[in-house]
Amino acid sequence: MTIVALILSLGFVFIAIVMSKSFKLGLDRDIIIATIRASVQLLAIGYVLHLIFGMQSYGFIVLFILLMITVASQNVARKGRFIPGLMWKSFLTLLCVEIVTQAFLIGLHIIPATARYMITISGMIIGSSMILSSLLVSRLKSEVLLRKPEIMLILALGGTPRQAIFPILKDCIRSSMIPTIEGQKTLGLVQLPGMMTGQIIAGANPIAAVRLQLLIVFTTMTSAILTSVLLSLFIYPALFTRQQQLRTEAWER
Repeated sequence: MTIVALILSLGFVFIAIVMSKSFKLGLDRDIIIATIRASVQLLAIGYVLHLIFGMQSYGFIVLFILLMITVASQNVARKGRFIPGLMWKSFLTLLCVEIVTQAFLIGLHIIPATARYMITISGMIIGSSMILSSLLVSRLKSEVLLRKPEIMLILALGGTPRQAIFPILKDCIRSSMIPTIEGQKTLGLVQLPGMMTGQIIAGANPIAAVRLQLLIVFTTMTSAILTSVLLSLFIYPALFTRQQQLRTEAWER
């Protein structure tokens, strides 16, 4: 990929802006900002990764992964300002998922304990978990507001907050998992994953690329359900007061 080819690829962005203006969608400013941010962030991270890959320092690897988790947690927290302490709960969730997946991958010698593998796979796991967390939080808000009478009735009849909220949490977990499950059902038929196609374009053996992609697919599935379950368990107590009353004041604003 030459610089000239990269500049020419901006034509796709131009098409998106023209269509936004033509249909008066009001997305042209967001498209431009997203393009600039993605370009600057990816170029910057490319140089940072080049430096870290050369140093092979586990301290830098851990710090970089913690930085990714922090940024992802902040993004989830912005989606759920109505939930107290969502930032640190998201951070703890993503950290637990990262520890479990990396311990499994490295402990069983599935991947080598090097920056090239640990950081790239962590990025995919944390990124997919971040999106799933945002979906879970958004769905939880809409479901709690919609089924508020049901929750209040269970509490009024002597039920605990856990009993009142768990049917809703299960529905939210199922809903947040749908994109991951449905996406994996069509792999190889409808879509070819980006990491696999990138390897093939770079000259890797297609079979080897598929094997590595399957590793990511299996890991992403497990990390998705771990994220949904852990985040649900961490945040549901914050939905109720000490008197076991449902908090919805900030939600309905």
